[in-house]
Amino acid sequence: MSSYLSLVRFITTELTRGYFLEHNEAKYTERRERVYTCLRIPKELEKLMTFGFFLCLDAFLYVFTLLPLRVILALLRLFTVPCCGLSGSRLLQPAQVCDVLKGFIMVLCYSMMSYVDYAMMYHLIRGQSVIKLYIIYNMLEVADRLFSSFGQDILDALYWTATEPKEKKRAHIGVIPHFLMAVLYVFLHAILIMVQATTLNVAFNSHNKSLLTIMMSNNFVEIKGSVFKKFEKNNLFQMSNSDIKERFTNYILLLIVCLRNMEQFSWNADHLWVLFPDVVMVIASEVAVDVVKHAFITKFNDISADVYGEYRASLAFDLVSSRQKNAYTDYSDSVSRRMGFIPLPLALLLIRVVTSSVKIQGSLSFMCVLLFYLGMITLKVLNSIVLLGTSCVFVKEANMEEKLFDPPPSVASSPQSLSDKGETSLPSDISQPTNTAENAAPSFPKSDSDTFLTTPDEEDDDKIINADTGLEGGGLAHRPPKKDLLEIDRFTICGNRID
Repeated sequence: MSSYLSLVRFITTELTRGYFLEHNEAKYTERRERVYTCLRIPKELEKLMTFGFFLCLDAFLYVFTLLPLRVILALLRLFTVPCCGLSGSRLLQPAQVCDVLKGFIMVLCYSMMSYVDYAMMYHLIRGQSVIKLYIIYNMLEVADRLFSSFGQDILDALYWTATEPKEKKRAHIGVIPHFLMAVLYVFLHAILIMVQATTLNVAFNSHNKSLLTIMMSNNFVEIKGSVFKKFEKNNLFQMSNSDIKERFTNYILLLIVCLRNMEQFSWNADHLWVLFPDVVMVIASEVAVDVVKHAFITKFNDISADVYGEYRASLAFDLVSSRQKNAYTDYSDSVSRRMGFIPLPLALLLIRVVTSSVKIQGSLSFMCVLLFYLGMITLKVLNSIVLLGTSCVFVKEANMEEKLFDPPPSVASSPQSLSDKGETSLPSDISQPTNTAENAAPSFPKSDSDTFLTTPDEEDDDKIINADTGLEGGGLAHRPPKKDLLEIDRFTICGNRID
């Protein structure tokens, strides 16, 4: 009987017992804040993506609109200055030299691209199996990143070699070898992007859409390879820049695919609606993967959603600083370094596709081309004005106006300049744009289960151990200095890893 009463008492207790969540208020408040942060990520991320998209669009339109005009003005100056007897003045300014080099690169590469048969490439790729095409597409994505990382260095080396002051000691191989390397790079990168676009076109035109489905599922592999790694703010900035560049490049590839398909169907508008579902599926999968990836990265690494405002301010700072009189780089080159987006090969491919798809015959066609060009210039100017105004607002909100008058980060933080002054560089985070809401947020105690939400790499484990040893010894010698966001570009090594 006693055992029966004990059993009844136990069941009664289980049915009526209570607990008080307020006894661990900090833990549950933190959990709720994490949910709110994940809910804020899509909005903050898309605001950054939208701003970055228009930055890439501005640099991309520059190649079609203002660059040809700047090249013409530079060539006019080159031919008129000697005729006017102004021998003492400089023939071309450094910016004009860079513009002429870009123009020559585009002309030479376009003449080389005219010998590439797009139709033969399409049928060659279409004859391959689905699995082989899937492997080829993944290899092309890796090759595109490698080309972008080394390509901007080749172009920067060419610009600096052509404009370097003559008083300095010659430490280069000459302008012509650098120019030939730049031409070869732009041509090969354009061919690589053409193969990417052709593979995507084959996926669109396949009957069972299996290749397109496999290619879209490849985006979800990014989630597995990213969310369970240790990320810091600088690594996340690199990944955000890469996602912006990747999304813009995909839009241009989709435009090329649509142009090629519309040409094959004699520009029948009804076929555009056949392509529309596949285009929407590609874009939707890209957006969904980016949102999920960033949401869980910020959750696992305890990063606030306000960090995307800092990223936006850093990109805006590049735009505003490139518009100053003492600017040390062109804006399109600044975007190339920051995001890894190089507009020359992509613009070259688009010009090649448009000229081969659209036949221009008669005076009316030339008038339409002229009106289209004027429309592109108008779009470029309006986009630049809106971006500049928006960027000024972002820079002002982030309290970064004083940095506009500082020297370039590479000069200000170079070891040689510091050693000449006898100063020592100290790591500091106060130079980064900070958000007052993030600083004012209370820090909640974490449970033991929250200590390791991610699995750090072996190098990161060594860093943690070395940092702890340095703290116990009373010094910070083992702690690596943190980089300012303005010093981080797409291919800067942050924490022994490029994301």
